[in-house]
Amino acid sequence: MRILVVEDDLAIAAGICEGLALSNFHSEHVTLGAEALALLTHTSFDFIVLDLGLPDIDGQQLCQEIRKKYSTPIIIVSARDTEIDRVLGLELGADDYLVKPFSMKELVARIRAVLRRQNIDVAEVKAHTTHGLFIDERVHRVMLNELEISLTNTEYEILTMLYSDPGKTFKRHDILSEVWGNNWFGSTKTLDAHVASIRKKLGDANWIESVRGVGFRLGNVS
Repeated sequence: MRILVVEDDLAIAAGICEGLALSNFHSEHVTLGAEALALLTHTSFDFIVLDLGLPDIDGQQLCQEIRKKYSTPIIIVSARDTEIDRVLGLELGADDYLVKPFSMKELVARIRAVLRRQNIDVAEVKAHTTHGLFIDERVHRVMLNELEISLTNTEYEILTMLYSDPGKTFKRHDILSEVWGNNWFGSTKTLDAHVASIRKKLGDANWIESVRGVGFRLGNVS
């Protein structure tokens, strides 16, 4: 479970990260809203702990920006304790609101409660792994043997389609229609190029099998 901590107070951030580590959560810390947005474009997280008093952007605005693009659960931690602040934070997309000062026990308990409400469970996630390959569609993350694989959006859509029904052969036309849309009239070689790139990134061409004259299917890699 990876948690992004967005907090400009280094002492508070250190305490949060240490407490999360003791609860077996891996965390990454940034001090600026811009850093958080940049990090989210190429790194997937299971949860976000967000302070409101950031130096470059108001945390409420940042919460709204994150929620426009990502479904990652967010808990706001802030010294702002008025009812209007709490209500506004929740309306802008936060899943919970915790007023400072707080104990790590309460923060961890609230994180777990949000995860339970959203039916996110680490053990359950691992159960849906296929031969070491796991795709978490909630956060657009592809993991192979617990290592994150960086794919383009198109590559991700292709792999997710194949992953949705391992062993099923998906026709070229169906993949093109699903990923590129029904109005795609380009060369099917485009699909071949993307499949080749996915195979290379996964480190084994057998991950995606070609079925001559038909299409592709997810391979059985042991």
